[in-house]
Amino acid sequence: MKPFLIARMVLTLGACAALLIAIVVLSLVPAHDRPVTALPHALEHLTIFFAAGLAFGIGYPQRHGFQFLALLVFTAVIEMAQLVVPGRHARLTDFVVDAVGIMTGLSLGLGPSRQGSSREVSISVRTCLRTIV
Repeated sequence: MKPFLIARMVLTLGACAALLIAIVVLSLVPAHDRPVTALPHALEHLTIFFAAGLAFGIGYPQRHGFQFLALLVFTAVIEMAQLVVPGRHARLTDFVVDAVGIMTGLSLGLGPSRQGSSREVSISVRTCLRTIV
């Protein structure tokens, strides 16, 4: 394997792991310990989940269906896990924003050149949104 590809895999794995860990930690800490930003709540969610989806799409352009399903399940599990944390709650609106963010990031990360055509990307996004809604 070429050194460039190995470096790309290591960096991508690190980015994916860091983003997923950040999502878990920020989602499951008690509400009073969670950092507060100036961004609207939905934009905070959209941003970090979009970044995670983008990292997976760029780093792992194979097994598209598995990635879409696994990341969607991860999003649902994180939202439901908040039910057991005092002061936290699961919201359907948060799940929808998170799912749209991670699926959009993944779709853009996979990109037309990796999937074969822009038509396939639009079909993937449409399929994702149909699954969410």
